[in-house]
Amino acid sequence: MENVSVVTSFILTAYTELEDHRYLYFMCFLFLYIVILLVNSVLIIVIYTDRGLHEPMYLFICNLAVNGVYGSTSLLPSMLSHLFSHNYEVSLTNCLLQIYCLHSYGTVEFTILAVMSYDRYVAICFPLHYHLLMSPRKAYAAIALSWIIPFLYFALYFILTVRLSFCGRFIEKVYCMNFPLIKLSCFDTTIQRFVGLALLLVSPCSQIVMILFTYAQILRICLFASKESQIKALQTCTPHLLAVINYGLGCLFELIQSRFNMTHVSYKARIFMSIYFAIFSAMLNPFIYGMGIHAIRVQVLKLFSSTKCT
Repeated sequence: MENVSVVTSFILTAYTELEDHRYLYFMCFLFLYIVILLVNSVLIIVIYTDRGLHEPMYLFICNLAVNGVYGSTSLLPSMLSHLFSHNYEVSLTNCLLQIYCLHSYGTVEFTILAVMSYDRYVAICFPLHYHLLMSPRKAYAAIALSWIIPFLYFALYFILTVRLSFCGRFIEKVYCMNFPLIKLSCFDTTIQRFVGLALLLVSPCSQIVMILFTYAQILRICLFASKESQIKALQTCTPHLLAVINYGLGCLFELIQSRFNMTHVSYKARIFMSIYFAIFSAMLNPFIYGMGIHAIRVQVLKLFSSTKCT
């Protein structure tokens, strides 16, 4: 099969639904992007500069913030450009780049959340052995693998998409994603769809199973623990659970609206559902952890109080 595509650019048709108030949408998305960059940067700076926060849990949170910036940057600048320029065409190269970035962002997010659930499991179920099981060396290795494995994992499948030739030009979304793109191929894509479904069962399903398993073990331990231990476990796990639920809902929205016929739902609602996973997780996670964890909240307030003094 030749690497040269018949079609070299695509039209993102979903933007036509936003034309009536496109400058209003532009201002809203610009505001959201600025907020995402600001709150995640504050969280990263606080954790990086305070050595007291250089523990596994806080390092994982820092990486979650970095990934949030990566995911939102993969989506929002292109959306802002399309809305402002009134040009909804995207080149094949940029489309493929966006697909790789968004899919790798999603896999990294689930992987970090899974590693964080294991960290909470060790902290609650094996508190006396926590520093042995989650030593700095192991934490850094887990962080490195949380990035390397998802990038390589999706790259192996992405090769099948890159090799395709495309005849259709219209993508009914505000950004490029793998499944809508392969449907535009000139050739049969049964192999790509089968491999894509198989990989979906491996990841993120394996991360989801890990999260469910760790919380099942935490719940089992808490049922026989003291009231004080139960409250402490709840305080420890609540921010992570909120982050998992928030991101899980975003992925579920995207999966439902892209794979199933949802003509009964308004087009703008479907657009909102499709962008939730890359915007609102990145925006809400810093608030969830910044306000939900006392040690981070104290340092954030200290950072802003010192800024005001200067």
